[in-house]
Amino acid sequence: MKVGVIVVDLQGDFTEHKGGSLAVPGTGKDYIERVQEVTEKFNLWGALIFGTQDWHPPDHVSFYTNHPGKKAFEVIEIQGRKQTLWPPHCIQGTEGARILIDNNLFRAVVQKGRNPHFDSYSGFQDDGGNRTELDTILKINGVKRLIVYGLATDYCVRATVMDAKGLGYEVFLLKDLCRGVAPETAASALEEMARAKVEIVEGIDPERLRKLVL
Repeated sequence: MKVGVIVVDLQGDFTEHKGGSLAVPGTGKDYIERVQEVTEKFNLWGALIFGTQDWHPPDHVSFYTNHPGKKAFEVIEIQGRKQTLWPPHCIQGTEGARILIDNNLFRAVVQKGRNPHFDSYSGFQDDGGNRTELDTILKINGVKRLIVYGLATDYCVRATVMDAKGLGYEVFLLKDLCRGVAPETAASALEEMARAKVEIVEGIDPERLRKLVL
């Protein structure tokens, strides 16, 4: 069985290490190094490594700066959808959009959030239902089991995991390699994923992780 690893949005603007505009708590240099170390191990064990990358145009709908009079983290309604407004982040071609671990590890990196009209938490589709190439790439590579970790637990990790389950993948979430925007929403996301029969893996024991791949 082919095993895929999805490293979700490990980008400068989401990390304290790089002073990101939307830094998730607990994302200092030590966190980035831990993700790098574990991802290298998965690669060594033969897993196929994939990444997701927020890649927004400057006029993206999720940026509060594109809504005069609105503030960051406000929730508004756009065409019947609730939209959280974020500080500008991961703008195409900027340093803040760069993935922080060795890009040579990735079989492919799937960019999301390119459409200015729709937010895109999931690596598989945006809020308008427009699909990325991620599912196709995984199927071409024969991947049936996914190991997922990254940023942030309560948004892009959760959405990517839930869509993966909906598409029929067996999914393992490495909790200790995820960080959440807020404790309450992160806890709620973990509960939702567990109810969906996602295997929540606690700790980073190398032998246990190796068995997920071999």
